[in-house]
Amino acid sequence: MRKNKNKPETVDTSSVSEAEELNVPRKKKKKTGLVVFLIILVLAVAGAAACYFMERQKPISTTRNYLENVQAMNFDGMKNLLQSNDMSALDNADITSEAYTNFFKAINQKMTFEIRKTKFNIQNGTATVTAHIKYIDGSDIYKEAVTEFFQQIASSAFSGETTTAEETQKKLAALLEEKSGSVADKFTETDISYPLIKADGKWKIVSLDDETVKIMSANFVNVQDEITQPLSESGTSDSSATPTSDSSIDMTTDKFAIHYTSCRVTNDYAGNPCILIYYDYTNKNSSPSSAMTDVRLQAIQNGQTLEITLPAEDDTSVDQFISEVNPGQTVNVCQVFSLKDKSDVTIQASDNYAIGGGTVTSQILKVQ
Repeated sequence: MRKNKNKPETVDTSSVSEAEELNVPRKKKKKTGLVVFLIILVLAVAGAAACYFMERQKPISTTRNYLENVQAMNFDGMKNLLQSNDMSALDNADITSEAYTNFFKAINQKMTFEIRKTKFNIQNGTATVTAHIKYIDGSDIYKEAVTEFFQQIASSAFSGETTTAEETQKKLAALLEEKSGSVADKFTETDISYPLIKADGKWKIVSLDDETVKIMSANFVNVQDEITQPLSESGTSDSSATPTSDSSIDMTTDKFAIHYTSCRVTNDYAGNPCILIYYDYTNKNSSPSSAMTDVRLQAIQNGQTLEITLPAEDDTSVDQFISEVNPGQTVNVCQVFSLKDKSDVTIQASDNYAIGGGTVTSQILKVQ
């Protein structure tokens, strides 16, 4: 039998279709599974990185909040961010005194800071955040306040006026507040590294450090003690000012100059021996002032500070010591001290306004 050439041959495609149906879905499933795995992996890595980044920001945020509370003088806010909850570092400062609140608030509001560096250990739950802080150096403010404070005290003493400790503190606080608004700002910059610890899920600064207290007090830890110290004539001498045989109390500052002239021994108003010390005082201030206001003179005998007294007879130079003189004027003044015996007397002179002591000059006087 002859085959029909016009009749198309039939091909069995069942096996091909079945293979395609079997193979194609298998390839798609494998490819889709890989993509899903990669997406999950990327999301997991990104999530872990985001979590680490967010956790790393928490100690930085704590430090920033802490310094903002320092700026605002918010002691409760600072305490809440301290792991120790201990604010005793402020005990020896006048920052918490209500009398000086307005002054210190005005000072600390001008403080600025910038977070510079962070060390972070997520396993140990510790971190160290370093802040660059720019703050007010109050030395010029204190200097101006001290000048006027002593002038007012000297004027009150000369007129016989007495003031209570509370009134004196208020006067001093008012002067500090006034000068903080009139004296040009002088800034100091420093870096402080704050250690932090994670406790109960919260990041906190370990403790209140002395450097932060110094910043808050504008480089001046105890206002009243430092400023009123020259008013007290008792205490120990400055051992750093050891006199020699030819040394003198002569000194010159931008406010005054003194030059030793003589001394003599006589009796005081009670009949006890005393020594009268004479020196020339020149007022270099731009306003009237006095030796009582500007100069701190101590007399030491056998290691003990001698007490101030008054001579039995009138002496014009003693009056000149407490009298105000005009700028550029020079007068001879006298200060009188009780004697304990006839041994040598060491006298020390310094600037009443000098914060932290300043320059001290000394001289040995022969009593006999």
